[in-house]
Amino acid sequence: SSQNLSEEFAEAARQLKKEAPRIQFGKIDVTHQHDLRKEFNIQTFPTVKFFVNGSRKDPIDCKGVRQASAFITWVKRRTGPSTVLINSTDQAEAIIKADDLAVIGFFREHHNDSVEVFCETARDVPEMPFGMTASEDVCANYGIQKNTIVVFKKGKPVHHEVLEDGRQDKLSLTRLIKTFTLDLVTEYNIETSVKIFDVPVENHILLFTPMNSDTFNVIYENYKSAAAEFRGKILFVLVDTNEARNGRVFEYFRIRDIDVPAVRILNLTSDAKYKMPADEVTVENLKEFCQSYLNGKAKLHLPSEEIPEDWDKMPVKVLVGKNFNSIVF
Repeated sequence: SSQNLSEEFAEAARQLKKEAPRIQFGKIDVTHQHDLRKEFNIQTFPTVKFFVNGSRKDPIDCKGVRQASAFITWVKRRTGPSTVLINSTDQAEAIIKADDLAVIGFFREHHNDSVEVFCETARDVPEMPFGMTASEDVCANYGIQKNTIVVFKKGKPVHHEVLEDGRQDKLSLTRLIKTFTLDLVTEYNIETSVKIFDVPVENHILLFTPMNSDTFNVIYENYKSAAAEFRGKILFVLVDTNEARNGRVFEYFRIRDIDVPAVRILNLTSDAKYKMPADEVTVENLKEFCQSYLNGKAKLHLPSEEIPEDWDKMPVKVLVGKNFNSIVF
């Protein structure tokens, strides 16, 4: 909520006042400041922007940051180094074990394109510590030979991403790393919905199923297997159709009881919805659906009511999803 974010923002301001008095925090109620709202193109609330060097041109958007600690880290990484330089295995271990999640970049040298992309990514992911090393000993200790990013969860490596110079971009790396703040499959509810939208992955796949059904465990395992393959590209969400509070989500996707288990893909930017062509929720069917979607070959799903019998009797024809294409195009 706005109220909660406002409190966390104020807490960050209090803490940074001691540590970095140069950084000023301000709050604007744009309901009374229409000119400012227009100048900075404020569409959603709350919006946080960071102004650098006294310029009101091109402020940096601070998106998806909700905790005071993350605000502080975000600001510090914008005004100073974004990663910790690691010179020893002990230092690496300390960073890996200090938090639930940690990201370490292992590089052959201190300066190259991959290092640059890694440091920029660290600025946008304040939820976890970032360290980097070009020490041969440290790299050898973790068995790493190429430029590689490793994500550690609870002290154990859970993902290796080999970086090739000039082939990586900050956005896809940010997306990938941010997904580790969620489970591989995230169950949709009031608490998780906020976190789901904070991860900047615009493609979401949703599995609608009653969680107490006999087939649930098998379907869930299949869904999880497919999720591992598309991490960072498609976010896997689970919606329990027995949960009454999820009613609005079923309505939005026009899911009925007889449709479940059902699988849909939603593109958050265009709001386009896609239906998995196969009925069985198998690993193969899920992978095929996701891959065809990413290749731009999935068919748009237009839920439709039946075509009225008298749709063409009057000068103004009645169109529904089912006859829209054939009549209009």
